[in-house]
Amino acid sequence: METFELTNYNFYSSRLDMELITSIVEALKEILEEDKKQEQPLFLKVTDNFIMDIARKVVQEKKKTFLIGITGESASGKTVFVDNTIEAVVREKKEGIYTVIRCDDYYKDTSKELKEAGSYDALFKTGFSFDTPDVINLKLMKEHLLALKNMKTVVSPKYDFVTCVSDPNGEEKKPAKVVLTEGLYVLDESLRDIMDVKVYVFTPIEVIKERWYKRAVLRGKTGEAADMQFKDVNETAQKYIRPTYQISDCIINGMVDKDYIKVITDKIMHKLAEICGT
Repeated sequence: METFELTNYNFYSSRLDMELITSIVEALKEILEEDKKQEQPLFLKVTDNFIMDIARKVVQEKKKTFLIGITGESASGKTVFVDNTIEAVVREKKEGIYTVIRCDDYYKDTSKELKEAGSYDALFKTGFSFDTPDVINLKLMKEHLLALKNMKTVVSPKYDFVTCVSDPNGEEKKPAKVVLTEGLYVLDESLRDIMDVKVYVFTPIEVIKERWYKRAVLRGKTGEAADMQFKDVNETAQKYIRPTYQISDCIINGMVDKDYIKVITDKIMHKLAEICGT
């Protein structure tokens, strides 16, 4: 009798799960269809299994940490997307809901190389690049992401883009339901296997160039130094970053207004809460 009841429970539990998953899939498809009608839609492409995987994880893996990797070229809009998504999801910051790990914090300390060269211009003329995977401590970053998935607190380093100093005592990052990680190399082959969802932010190169030069000034790079680095940025993107477009589950439009990011994220979260009763 006990075995029968357990089997019966599992049957109805699975049936209920499938009903919830189906409802979520239909709701998300409806939102995506509405998004397509916009002059600048947020979602440019999703894989066939993307929506189903999201729905299944929401329903069947409630207690697991959800790791989302967001990549794209330098100045494509990764940080804007992450920050505005968070703002829409979390009206007030509460522990345990989300944690953000940024690839930029894991740049290796190159302050010695900069001092020895004397300037950014001189450093770049030696062939040094800030835009290849080996200048970022991806090994440490992966260790921290896995620790967060295993419900352990970590301390991420903090990198200064002007002085090139890396401070190992950066910010404490606590485990959360959703871990968002964004940056140039979060979908590097050494990291992509641990991601639950892989997102690529696409932005036209002419827009990237304009944004990049504005940001370069804030990081102490102007004139020839900026020109040399942007040339390197474009070349390394072609080799390392653009290929990850093909393996991403979802392609996001980096041209979308930040307010629209909040609007559509808010729609998705409200719909999920409505269906799941949370």
